[in-house]
Formats: sequence, structure tokens, C-alpha cells
Amino acid sequence: MQERILLFIPMYNCEKQIVRVFNQLTPDICQYLSEVIVVNNRSTDNGERMVLEHLRQNKITIPVKVLRNRQNYGLGGSHKVAFRYAINHGFDYVIVMHGDDQGRLADFIPLLKKHHYKEYDCCLGARFMRGSRLQGYSKVRILGNYGFNLLFSAIARKRIYDLGSGLNLYKVETLKSGYFMKYPDTLYFNDCMILASCYYGHKILFCPISWREEDQISNNRIFNFACSLLKMLGNYICRRKTFMESDMRAEQIEEYKADIIYCEEAER
Repeated sequence: MQERILLFIPMYNCEKQIVRVFNQLTPDICQYLSEVIVVNNRSTDNGERMVLEHLRQNKITIPVKVLRNRQNYGLGGSHKVAFRYAINHGFDYVIVMHGDDQGRLADFIPLLKKHHYKEYDCCLGARFMRGSRLQGYSKVRILGNYGFNLLFSAIARKRIYDLGSGLNLYKVETLKSGYFMKYPDTLYFNDCMILASCYYGHKILFCPISWREEDQISNNRIFNFACSLLKMLGNYICRRKTFMESDMRAEQIEEYKADIIYCEEAER
């Protein structure tokens, strides 16, 4: 029986890029996917309208749903909405592809075609390993990422090539415990997921990917981000078990809810 793979596209204020992401859903990639969900995290631009117009005018060969979060949960919160969706709807794997069109979904085709993903709990896109392709990144940012990757590797005792790109694949079985629910709803969610995979002994595969910055707007503040990563590592060193199993959220949300505003079944 073929595994059911969900493609999750988190979207927040990326009206200029989101249609380009959908244009990546070629037959070559769709043959491996069972469904696509877009999770709109209360965007303040026209991203949602752009998605709906595109879907009404262009038929995709797999089911597509557009979800709108009940409130702005942050990037981590959108992941929680999608992970719960994958668990509740019986998917075997979930691929995360950010809606700002920085990544290239086709980079995962060899992984899917050869079924290598079945051997791992998570397959993480890596922008900073041999074979990756970067466009529009400054040398300072590249060196900074290499430095933090090495620091995390030394502390986590696992070679880490990227602390969180926008192209990842997770085995749903490993998500069913809900360990991720108490992790930050912010951009730091992916960094916690990396440490969690090391802490819980998940089998990780890093995959070189293409990544570019053109017209995207970053929500990240480099200095604050660096300070938060150092604080995170300090907590991991000093009280690993307590830290990884603690509630790291600024606001304790009982349930992350989203409404389905568009549902299109496949046309085959």
C-alpha cells in the first residue's frame, strides 16, 4: 500500500510568491503526494485571495484545501495545525514547504522516488551542506549559519547541517506523541524540533537543497535570533530533560484551530 503524503504550505504575507509555489506542483511531484493544505496564518495581504483565484482557474491532480487559522499562531503554531491535521486524517508523512517560494520542492523528488524517506523519522532540507545551492545570501549570513550549525552539532552530538530551512519531511508516527505542542509558536519552532529529534533519538537525514532570496521579506531579526539560539543551547546544556519537556510558549494555547475555507477534490 502506498504511503499517504501530505504537503503542508504555511502562508503568511507572501502574496507575491505563493502562486509560484503552486506552480511547483508539477505532475512529477504530485504523483508522490496525496493532498495539499495551505495554512493561512491570518495574513494581512492578498495572499489568500491569490491562492483562491489560482485554484479556481487551475486544476491540480490531487486534493487541495485552504485553512485559515482562528488567530495568528505564528509559524510554529501553523505547524501544529498541520501536524494535527496529518495525524487526525491518517497521513503517513508530511512535507513542509514554505509559501514564500525560497525552496525548490523538486529537490525532494530523488528522496521520494527512491523511497529513502522511509528509513528516517525526518528528512530535513539543508542549505549549508555540500551539494546545496544558495542564491541571494550574504557571506555574513552564510558564515553565521555555518557557525551555529557547528555549535549545535557539538552540543547535540549529532552533525547538523541546517537549523531550520523551509523544506522538510516528517514521519507522522513520530509526531503522534505531540511532543512538539509545547515548543515555541515563533520562528524558533524549527530549532526546537532539531534539538528534539536529537534528544528523542530520531533518525535524521539532511538533504542538500536549493534556496534563494529574491523578493521575499524576512520576519527574522538576526541579532535577536542569535541571542535566542544561544539561550536555547544554554538551557539544553544545563537542564536537557527539563528544558525539552517544558512548555516554551509565551502564550499557552489549549487548541490550535483553523477553518477550512476552500476544498477541492482531485481531478484525475
